Amino acid sequence: MVTVHFVAHPSANGADTTTVSVPAGKSLMQAAQSGGVDGVAADCGGSLTCATCHVLVREPWVGQLPPPGAEEKGMLDFTAAPAQPNSRLACQITLTDALNGLVVDLPLNQY
Repeated sequence: MVTVHFVAHPSANGADTTTVSVPAGKSLMQAAQSGGVDGVAADCGGSLTCATCHVLVREPWVGQLPPPGAEEKGMLDFTAAPAQPNSRLACQITLTDALNGLVVDLPLNQY
């Protein structure tokens, strides 16, 4: 199992953290959905067409991920909150054992 920590924006619900454990091979978006995480709407269900699963990946984790592909980079232009250097779409991150303990922040504008 891979454990992931989703940290709510401080202005939404007092920066609560939701911790979810899912089997390796699931996407970060699927982990958020199974854990009932507010702020990861995933309106398109992971088909890379909505950008409503925008997350900010904390160090050292962001450096361990493969770089975003061209389609993901393009969709990051349409996020509700301005994209940051550590912005990723949760539907494009496949969880592996190496990502156990991953911490991501949720942008305020997705609540």
